[in-house]
Amino acid sequence: MKEEEKKVLRDVPLNEEESMALIAQMIRNTQRKMERGAGTPILVWGYATVLATLAVWAGVKFTNDPRMEYLWFLIPAIGLPWQLFQKRRPPEVRTYVDKVVSYIWIVMGWSGFIVSCLSFLGAIQATILFLITLMMGQGNVITGLVTRFRPLTIGGIVALLLSFALLHLTDIDLHLLTFALAFVAMEIIPGHILNRRAKKACSQD
Repeated sequence: MKEEEKKVLRDVPLNEEESMALIAQMIRNTQRKMERGAGTPILVWGYATVLATLAVWAGVKFTNDPRMEYLWFLIPAIGLPWQLFQKRRPPEVRTYVDKVVSYIWIVMGWSGFIVSCLSFLGAIQATILFLITLMMGQGNVITGLVTRFRPLTIGGIVALLLSFALLHLTDIDLHLLTFALAFVAMEIIPGHILNRRAKKACSQD
């Protein structure tokens, strides 16, 4: 254990240099955990969202049946069972940065869920796909900056730009496909990059 971490455990005040070193160490630990866990969490939710979006798009386009909107529930149907399965795994020691990232996605996740439910019930008239893309893009940018994982930051920025494009797209096909593209940029591509890094790291061990 590093000297700075020992001081924290003993509640010994750190000077500025030691504090910066400790923060840097926490970020490195979080990056290693992200690589060990690879991009699976990002990929699960990313692919679930893209799959549901394409299913809704195909259903509405080829059947013109508004009940196809229920296919959006594919997202929690895929993501939540996996999330519950993950909770059964033995817990790891979490750094402050880990907790920050977790809090970011608790807030973003619940916000997205509540907004989606309100929109589904007709309580929100705003463009729901714009709001979801905007919130998830912000979450990815913040997470990427906190963990210093550039692909996540870049993907989030791309999603933010696409979210504003959604405000001006009136064609339903383009609207849904742009939404799917945003999740490819901010979830699927960074997730595969993480997996590739994890594979490379494991091969070097």
